[in-house]
Amino acid sequence: MAESIVIATRESRLALWQAEHVRDLLTQRFGARVDLLGMTTRGDQILDRTLSKVGGKGLFVKELETALEEGRAHLAVHSLKDVPMDLPEGFALAAVLDREDPRDAFVSPRYERLSDLPQGAKVGTSSLRRWVQLGALRPDRWSEPLRGNLDTRLRKLDEGQYDAIVLAAAGLKRLGLGERIRSVFEPGDMLPCAGQGALGIEVRADNRSLLDQLGTMTHRPTWLAVQAERAVSRALGGSCSMPLAVHGSWRGDKLWLRAVLGHPTQPLAALLRTEVEEAVQTDAQARALGERAAQALRSHGAAGYLAES
Repeated sequence: MAESIVIATRESRLALWQAEHVRDLLTQRFGARVDLLGMTTRGDQILDRTLSKVGGKGLFVKELETALEEGRAHLAVHSLKDVPMDLPEGFALAAVLDREDPRDAFVSPRYERLSDLPQGAKVGTSSLRRWVQLGALRPDRWSEPLRGNLDTRLRKLDEGQYDAIVLAAAGLKRLGLGERIRSVFEPGDMLPCAGQGALGIEVRADNRSLLDQLGTMTHRPTWLAVQAERAVSRALGGSCSMPLAVHGSWRGDKLWLRAVLGHPTQPLAALLRTEVEEAVQTDAQARALGERAAQALRSHGAAGYLAES
């Protein structure tokens, strides 16, 4: 590894924590000197519309990839849930780190859990995936769009703009804000999105040396699980306009993969669900399991839902 490494990162507090975490790992493992290149992405700038209407999660990574392409940075650190299922040509995921808590968190100043909310309560979320699953759990409450970084979302909650908001538990825990979590949604109630809780390290595909060295940092169980999760989304043409949830967890040597698909414009439409399980040891087996889950959703009528995305 080069003696000096530059990490491209968004400038939100959570993104900087993630980049600093990887910086510390690189320093400890390889003795490298690591600097951060802070950047603002279009996803950070456009806050008055939902991601599904302005270009999707790729808006959070494009500027970082440009820095890699131009040689201003050697790697970029992402929340894997923000990384498109197919990377642009010339880029590769070099490593996926051990996963934090993948669940969604219920955050409210007054209420302990979703079931405690009064009828018509306002719940903030920026995610179609959460929107449809909240509709299945509490069709009498009202979801409102919520954009901005984690601190901005918490501020809006504290100002009284929402009765509760739903956030990824991983981000809150990483920033030492675990006390803001009133309760967590178990996957059986609200399934996470592909890659939630995992950090991915992206590099240029032609940097073989860096790819090989960073690959030694990969947490293999997490890598296989997110490969399967991302394969479901890829097979269904996943985007921010498709309310798809998918999560893999290990039961011994078997990967248990659950997936839920909602209707993109009708939050009270029936959720399509499937689950598959198989012993998984290789990347190809993980991807095949994800493709099986996607096919199962199609057999349940996913084509009609996807046509509306």
